[in-house]
Amino acid sequence: MKKRIKIAYIGGGSKQWARVFMNDLALQGEIDGEIALYDIDVEAAERNKKIGEVINEHPNTVSLWDYKVYTNVEEALKNATFVVMSILPGTFEEMRSDVHAPEEYGIYQSVGDTAGPGGVLRAMRTVPIYQEYAKLIEKCCPNAWVINFTNPMSICVKALYDTFPSIKAFGCCHEVFHAQDFLCAVLKEELGIEKPDRHEIYTDASGVNHFTWITEAKYKDVDILKLLPSFEKKYFERGYCAAEGKKWDAFKEDLFECGNKVKCDLFNRYGALAGAGDRHLAEFVNGKWYLKDPQTVEKWLFKLTPVDYRIDNMNKEIEKSIKLASKEEPVEVKKSQEEAVDLMKAILGFGVRVSNVNMPNMGQMSQMPLGSIVETNCVFTNDCVKPVVSNPLPKEVMNLVYRCATNIDCCYEGIKERNLEKIFASFMNQALCSNLSLNDGKDLFKKMIRNTRKYLDPYYPNIDEFLNN
Repeated sequence: MKKRIKIAYIGGGSKQWARVFMNDLALQGEIDGEIALYDIDVEAAERNKKIGEVINEHPNTVSLWDYKVYTNVEEALKNATFVVMSILPGTFEEMRSDVHAPEEYGIYQSVGDTAGPGGVLRAMRTVPIYQEYAKLIEKCCPNAWVINFTNPMSICVKALYDTFPSIKAFGCCHEVFHAQDFLCAVLKEELGIEKPDRHEIYTDASGVNHFTWITEAKYKDVDILKLLPSFEKKYFERGYCAAEGKKWDAFKEDLFECGNKVKCDLFNRYGALAGAGDRHLAEFVNGKWYLKDPQTVEKWLFKLTPVDYRIDNMNKEIEKSIKLASKEEPVEVKKSQEEAVDLMKAILGFGVRVSNVNMPNMGQMSQMPLGSIVETNCVFTNDCVKPVVSNPLPKEVMNLVYRCATNIDCCYEGIKERNLEKIFASFMNQALCSNLSLNDGKDLFKKMIRNTRKYLDPYYPNIDEFLNN
């Protein structure tokens, strides 16, 4: 018998991920119910409602959902079983400053939404919003499970737990899945194993979001990490894109793909495999390593992602959504590689699942501060998400990860206190800011605040005093 539930989708006007989520929900037969779409862009939420109704009509669909658009967030949250959070704090114009303003100071960012100066400014916009949502969740649906997809992932989850300590929340990220795809490619090239299922690979991954590290990777009785030196001899220089359905050299044209050369270089340095895409990994270490300039980036076989490209892609996704909602273009209902729906089903009692998610450290990473948000494997079962104790990281890796985790905590404290000096200390402690003088760092931080203060003024009453100091 199916379980009927309510999913409150905060950011329900999503231009792309919502369709993936709705497809996955439609293709499982154990749960159905209501999806409450809430977004400040009501028109976008209405489009997704129509797309959901088209999905309901598709012959592949086995689970029908009642899509409703809410303009009152409390009504959307009321009695929710799950709350899904996927928002863009500000607009791409704010992200333009996050990513490109630091370039005037010799700082290049391949993503700019988690680490580096861009990650700090994005956190400044996002955390106050998450503090408000945490209070609303406590009021309207205190027993709901909250699934976060918004970046910066770690600090968003930190805000939820700090504001509502009894919240049941975790952050989902698919970067480790891509690392597992890379390990599948290693199996194929080294042992001739065609199309291994990444779910058959056990990985012990731990760290902070977008900077996780795999210390163990097993496929049946095969230790995959021992195959890497041989794999690298063949593919390190030319690169190897392991993304499903894409050619080995897709990184030459696709701005979101990489040749995994950074990942391999870090493995050679530290003996553990960094479990995220190269575009993210490069932002957690000194910028001179992989992000010195565009020419260096090209050498390491990944690309910078201009915000103009993101804006163009957003407009294409809006156009696609309009066509799908009007049935001008047919919907394609197929299962994605995302695991959110599978995790929801396990929480509802449909089996047991193990996956990597972001939660407060309760001892699952013994080398890290308690309470810091860490990413490790967790066991999902009936109304329970239990972190799994991870392998210790090599000390050299731990030095890097510990700095990131404590810096996230420092940044959060500064935002919580609305203390711009404390936030600036976190800003300067970003690995990508290592080569800035204090004066240049303060100039850049102030410039980025000025560029985005439309979204900061409501939360930081002392901005003028800080800028004029």
